[in-house]
Amino acid sequence: MLRIIKNSALIVALVFCVLSCDEQHMFDKYKAVPNTWHKDSIVRFKINPPDTVNPYNLFVNLRNTNAYKYNNLFLIIEMNFPNGKIIKDTLEYRMAEASGKLLGTGITDIKENKLWYKDRVVFNEYGEYQVSIQHAMRESGKVNGVENLEGITDVGFRIEKPNNN
Repeated sequence: MLRIIKNSALIVALVFCVLSCDEQHMFDKYKAVPNTWHKDSIVRFKINPPDTVNPYNLFVNLRNTNAYKYNNLFLIIEMNFPNGKIIKDTLEYRMAEASGKLLGTGITDIKENKLWYKDRVVFNEYGEYQVSIQHAMRESGKVNGVENLEGITDVGFRIEKPNNN
């Protein structure tokens, strides 16, 4: 029994070290989506970048379940700068293979996707930035958007130092 406890403690310590050793990230937060993601529901993140000279890579992180029934995902991402400038992008991400198998990492029915947003961004203004993320899904042949998107459980935003390779 004592051996099992020691092995369990070793595994927990190892997992903790692996998860805490991510030196690339400067910001990494998630917000839960309740039940379904309504088309008018905007997920917002307030960011205070660490400096105004170094470049950073930006990502949208998503967690989804098998209830997500689309091969792709359209997002509207808006970045508000401290001086009032706004950059708005509509982006499409691939979420599943042609066979319907969901992409992402995870061994359970919850998959985690790290979706590229912007590369080597320099936050050249001091102050608070705000990033807003909203889904813009439509079903093929329909004019109105998907009102309640099922299968997305969490929406996140991540800022990383770029690799110097």
